Amino acid sequence: MSEDIHIANPILGDEELTRIESVVESGMIADGPEVREFEAEFTEYCGADHGVATSNGTTALHTALEAVGVGPGDRVLTTPFSFVATANAIRFTGAEPVFADIDPDTFNVDPDHVEETLESLDGDVEAMVVVHLYGLPAPMDRLRTIADEYDVTIVEDAAQAHGAMYFDTPVGSLGDVASFSFYPTKNMTTGEGGMVTTDDEDIAARAASFINHGRESDGYRHVSLGHNFRMTSIAAAMGRSQLDRLPGFVEARRENAARLDEFLAETAAVTPTVPDGYQHSYHQYTIRVDNRDSVTEQLDEYGVGYGIYYPRCIHNQPAYDDVDASVPVAEQVSEQALSIPVHPALSTDQIERVGTVLRDEVTITPPADASRSTMEVTND
Repeated sequence: MSEDIHIANPILGDEELTRIESVVESGMIADGPEVREFEAEFTEYCGADHGVATSNGTTALHTALEAVGVGPGDRVLTTPFSFVATANAIRFTGAEPVFADIDPDTFNVDPDHVEETLESLDGDVEAMVVVHLYGLPAPMDRLRTIADEYDVTIVEDAAQAHGAMYFDTPVGSLGDVASFSFYPTKNMTTGEGGMVTTDDEDIAARAASFINHGRESDGYRHVSLGHNFRMTSIAAAMGRSQLDRLPGFVEARRENAARLDEFLAETAAVTPTVPDGYQHSYHQYTIRVDNRDSVTEQLDEYGVGYGIYYPRCIHNQPAYDDVDASVPVAEQVSEQALSIPVHPALSTDQIERVGTVLRDEVTITPPADASRSTMEVTND
């Protein structure tokens, strides 16, 4: 029987080991020059002017929000269809999340609903956290126009979007500030880690201070309350190697996604949408189906991994029982979304197997709102 195909599989090798060994041998394993090098290299990759490395993606987003002045009593608009950390980071500042609905084709926040939500709140929103979900950039031109009209700061949550491009501009340099995650399943990893990127020198300085106990400099003058959210040099060493390989990783994801598109074009599944001018980095290849439970049972039988990101919207989590939201599209999509393997560790045979199983062996019922035929497609 063929080996199971997993939804994620980080690629680590001699390059990472060599850099990590060098750091260990130096004795400088906490924050230090290796972290500064990683910050500079990753920032350049994103086309931003400044970068601040952090301990993980959640601390990066929390830091970004703090650095732009979000605090107690503020409202921050975001999507309900994301990992809960997106909203948790808002709450960590003392602010409250406000949810706008999503576009079912892109899974990203719907600008029309963003505008309606801001208007309903009389513009009483400090910032918006714009998530580039699954690796597809959000519609930044429209969102920037809306943000400027309502005087709202844009914070990019690019935790899943390393290598994605919006009209030739990398994510991480599209908002006022951005945050990334380097969790093992992401497009590149440091084990755990994160990064804040920005073109604003003051925002970068506040971020660097916040992650280092509110220090003004390397001395013992602490000018504000802060955390220890620093990245280690060991993590940075891994990150520098992974960054070198990131373009190849992303290209492999795009090639795998293109092959899946071909297979799934013959099914009733709704495949990922990539608007003109956007370059998806395919952290996940996410389809929509109406019979998700049945599809996953069949995938289990054939040893094909999958992920459900996310089975419930953030406002439907017990921790957010006190938050009201009218987001019917997001709630519907949370019952339909299914991610299948697209990562760069897949062999040609494995990606063919994933596609063949979905095309020839799995019964897929399309979502009722799908533009394709609403007839059930059965592959016996």
